[in-house]
Amino acid sequence: MAKKNVMFVFTLILGMALIFPGMVLAEKTYTIRYAHGDPPDITTSSAHADAVLFKRYVEDRSGGRIKVEIYPANELGSEREQIEGVQLGSIHMSNISEGTVGIFFPEILATAIPYAFRTYTEAWRVLDSPYMKELMEEMRKKTGVRCLDVNQNGFRNFSNNVHTIKTPADLKGLKIRTMEHRGHMKMVESLGGNPVPIAWGELYTALQQKVVDGQENPPSLVLAMKFYEVQKYYTLDGHIYSIDFTFINDKFYNSLPEDLRQIVYEAADIAGWHHRTTETFVSNEVAVGALIEKGMEVYVPTAEEISLFSKMSQKPVVDWIKTQIDPKWVDGFVAEIDKAKIELKAP
Repeated sequence: MAKKNVMFVFTLILGMALIFPGMVLAEKTYTIRYAHGDPPDITTSSAHADAVLFKRYVEDRSGGRIKVEIYPANELGSEREQIEGVQLGSIHMSNISEGTVGIFFPEILATAIPYAFRTYTEAWRVLDSPYMKELMEEMRKKTGVRCLDVNQNGFRNFSNNVHTIKTPADLKGLKIRTMEHRGHMKMVESLGGNPVPIAWGELYTALQQKVVDGQENPPSLVLAMKFYEVQKYYTLDGHIYSIDFTFINDKFYNSLPEDLRQIVYEAADIAGWHHRTTETFVSNEVAVGALIEKGMEVYVPTAEEISLFSKMSQKPVVDWIKTQIDPKWVDGFVAEIDKAKIELKAP
């Protein structure tokens, strides 16, 4: 009789597990370690606001099956160490700028053409194009890192502590910090400056100690990182439209159940659109005014002056990039830019 009772209970439990699995076995949970390099301030850091929005969306929609741990301000290492961690799987996700991406995926150099864009809408068309999807798929295949979102840091501009930069002649001899991005370094060289690659987390100190004369970043990042404390002159030349990416370890992503993959994908997309609108607003409507209030002298070049910068740098950089990667990626990028300009031309 005892055996019959045991068998009956076992059969009952097995049946309930098949019909109502959640009543018997708890669903598997996942933790996403999400790293980025900006300060943990959602009011000045678009990257951190992205991460917080991503976390809340994923945790709410997954019903607690996914927990997101955010590590801001390079807590888990430099951008290079972060993307290495994503490759290895020790970090699941990270927000990374294109400069660091080039170390692991040289084809991203194709997007480093100076003065390629003059408006945000042109750039967004290209970011959302089939070309960019193909480029990111190539990266996934080669590195095991999947791109969940292609986004922006915004238009990069030169700042320095020596004098106002109005023409390329004003850059001659200046030591300008760049990312570890050979395309950006080539651009500074073509304009007469001396590029010095310095890690993001070390830049403030390098400026403070005058290791370099200047740097180049969008207004929102100059404000968020308080570079106005160690830089005097800022020129809104918009030489590079700076791209950044939300990456995830591809193996980890594919290990998630289909419904959770969908939630993660949606969350990254929503956070990305928030980033575009927030960063654009902060850079254009908040940061520039705030930098002037903080004491920076902001100069807006004329169209003729921008033309001088473009003529000196664009062709040398394009020619050089084509020696580093398959030229098809450069030609494809240029073709998408031309297409965007035609589609967005006012009637």
